[in-house]
Amino acid sequence: MAAAFDIAVFGGDGIGPEITAPTVALLSKLAETSAEYDLTFTNHDAGATHYAKTGESLPAASLEAAGAADAILLSAMGLPDVRYDDGTEISPQIDLRKAFKLFAGVRPVRVAEGGETPLKMPAGKSIDFVLIRESTEGLFYTQGRGEVSQDEARETLLITRDISEKLFEFTFNLAKDRKAQGRGPGRVTCVDKANVFRAFAFFREMFDAEAAKHPELTADHAYVDATALWMVQKPWDFDVLVTENMFGDILSDLGAGLMGGLGLAPSADIGLDQAVFQPCHGSAPDIAGQGKANPFAMILSGAMMLDWLGLKHEVPAMCADAARIREAVEDQVRARADVTADLGGNATTSQAAEAVGKKLGC
Repeated sequence: MAAAFDIAVFGGDGIGPEITAPTVALLSKLAETSAEYDLTFTNHDAGATHYAKTGESLPAASLEAAGAADAILLSAMGLPDVRYDDGTEISPQIDLRKAFKLFAGVRPVRVAEGGETPLKMPAGKSIDFVLIRESTEGLFYTQGRGEVSQDEARETLLITRDISEKLFEFTFNLAKDRKAQGRGPGRVTCVDKANVFRAFAFFREMFDAEAAKHPELTADHAYVDATALWMVQKPWDFDVLVTENMFGDILSDLGAGLMGGLGLAPSADIGLDQAVFQPCHGSAPDIAGQGKANPFAMILSGAMMLDWLGLKHEVPAMCADAARIREAVEDQVRARADVTADLGGNATTSQAAEAVGKKLGC
C-alpha cells in the first residue's frame, strides 16, 4: 500500500502562484506514476496579498492546517509596498518558523563539475555543500519588536541552549548522512564571530560539545567574514556549515550567487515534527504575470520536500524521485536549454518547468 502524505500549499505573492502551479503539477505527476507514495495538495491563504485584502497575513485556520499537514510547500512571500504598521514586510515564512520551532534552515549549494558559476572553477572540482542556518533566534529574534527612540535603536540577539543543541545534533547527523552517501568527507564547520561576541563563544561551546559525540566526523570553526572570503576563493572545500540566523541569511545568498542566482536556490526550514520548503528568492512583483519567473528554485524545494519525507518515513522511492528532479534541473541548466532569461535563455516559466517534466517522463 502506498504511503500517503498531505501537503499544505501556500501559493505566495507576486510570481509565487506562477512557480507554485507547475511545481505542484510536476510533483503530482511523479506521485501518480509511483506505486510507493501518494501526495495530496491543499491550498491555504497567507501573504501580503491576503493581508492587503483582510488584514491577516497568516490566518489561524491556515496555521492550523499547516501544523496538521505532513509537510508545507511555501512559495515566495511578501510585497515591498505592503507592510505592517511598524514598517516591516509581511513574512508568514518567519511566523511559521517560530510557530513550529523550525530551527534548522537548510540551504544546499550545488554546482556540478563543468557547471556554470561566476567563479573560475578548477578542472575536476565541483561545489556541493550545505549551509545550515538557525532559523528561529539569533538577530531575527526581536523581529518587529525592536526598541527605537529618537536617538538610538536596539535589536536583541538571542542564542539558547535548547535550540542550539537541537541545531547541532541535526547538523552532525546531516554530515554523517552525506558522508555515507559519498557526497562529503564528513566535515562540519561552525561559522561564528566568537572572537568578538560572548553569545557566539557560547554558540561555539555547544558546537564543540556535540562534535565530541561524533569522532568519525571532522569539526572545525571559521569566523563569518573569513567564511565569506573562502566561499568565493575555495567553496569546493566546504561540506556542512552551521551558523546563526543573520549570518546564515547573508551567506545563503552568497551561496546562491555561486550557483548563478537565487532562481536556483531552494531551501528548507526543519524542526522536530514539521518542515517548510520554499525558494530562497523573493516575490519579484515587477515581473509577475509575465511568464518570466524562473521555476527551478521552487521545483528544487519540492525535491527537498520529497527527500525529507522519504527519509523520515522510509520511502526510498521519494528520495529517488528527489534525486531525479535535481539531476534533471542541473542537466537543463548546464545545457542552457529551456531556461528562463535570468539564466541566459528565452523560455517562459511554464516551458522551463515542462522541460523538466519531460526529462522525468511525466
